[in-house]
Amino acid sequence: MSQLKPEKQIDYIEIPAKEIARTKEFYQTVFEWKFEDYGADYTSFFDGRLGGGFTTERPAPAHGLLLVIYGSDLVDFQKKIQAAGGKIVKDIFSFPGGRRFHFTDPNGNELAVWSDAE
Repeated sequence: MSQLKPEKQIDYIEIPAKEIARTKEFYQTVFEWKFEDYGADYTSFFDGRLGGGFTTERPAPAHGLLLVIYGSDLVDFQKKIQAAGGKIVKDIFSFPGGRRFHFTDPNGNELAVWSDAE
């Protein structure tokens, strides 16, 4: 019996990167993601649930897709992001369903971390 594919679901994402090594170091340090390199210009990541990749083939868009990562302790993640070289660009704020903040990684990509915990 063949395994069902994730039809109509996001299956993989690619994110622009300036430097693969620095990008891997940042995401391993902050979120403990796992990586597999495919040459000098591409690395794939797995966060435990979703896979994707970082590529140096194209520059980061100024205002593109916003990836949102779950994290129960927002203050702790802010500290880890800053210690790893990221920048908080929008401090913690509330929205229906929880709270979140936005940050930029060393490549200038803007992402967010959200939590439903008080």
